Amino acid sequence: MADDKDSRRKFLARSSMVASTVDAVSGAGAASTEEPAEYAQSDYSLRTKALVSVLTRKKLVDPAAMDAVIDFYENKVGPHIGARVVARSWVDPNYRQRLLADTRAVAREDNLTGVEGTDLVAVENTPEVHNLVVCTLCSCYPWPLLGLPPTWYKDTAYRAQAVIDPRGVLRKFGLELDDDVEVRVWDSTAQVRYLVIPERPSGTEGMSVEQLAALVTRDSMIGAEKLAPHGLGDNA
Repeated sequence: MADDKDSRRKFLARSSMVASTVDAVSGAGAASTEEPAEYAQSDYSLRTKALVSVLTRKKLVDPAAMDAVIDFYENKVGPHIGARVVARSWVDPNYRQRLLADTRAVAREDNLTGVEGTDLVAVENTPEVHNLVVCTLCSCYPWPLLGLPPTWYKDTAYRAQAVIDPRGVLRKFGLELDDDVEVRVWDSTAQVRYLVIPERPSGTEGMSVEQLAALVTRDSMIGAEKLAPHGLGDNA
């Protein structure tokens, strides 16, 4: 798993969207060219931090309120919600069928917050088909199910390359798919969000929903990785 995460940082570092660590608020100092790639921040990240700092100084933004919002998406909603949906779909064929047929209706039945106003669609990975989610215009993403989006999902390099060369992007993420596996790319919008149901890992027969949910990762629900057979310790 660690090697996989490292490969994603390298992918972003090579994307030409990596920015320097110049202090955008104070304007002090020139751009640094010596920062290790894995710590380099994207242009969007630097702009966001600069904007938040300015708005905070002007008392237009309350940092405590922002922390509360982040805590909400990290702890009250987030990947553990989507992971439980996935795990339940693995053990309950009827639930899985309904989920794939009308994801938003099932989400409402499960009292999942934040699904109103958007069309939520679940797509399933199989040995023959691998699904990958991207948002080419910005970073539309099913926050109620997956929490905060990963940095790489919002990066211009991923958004541009995922639709042009999805296999290449997945390969850079450490996921090599066989040539006979069809790759389908789903472009999220403000109206439609996608949830990938990853393949159930082998070696999980007899496990409970709670045990299965603990194996599901956020990135697997975007399609950026496959779940390894249970007991191997990381993802394929």
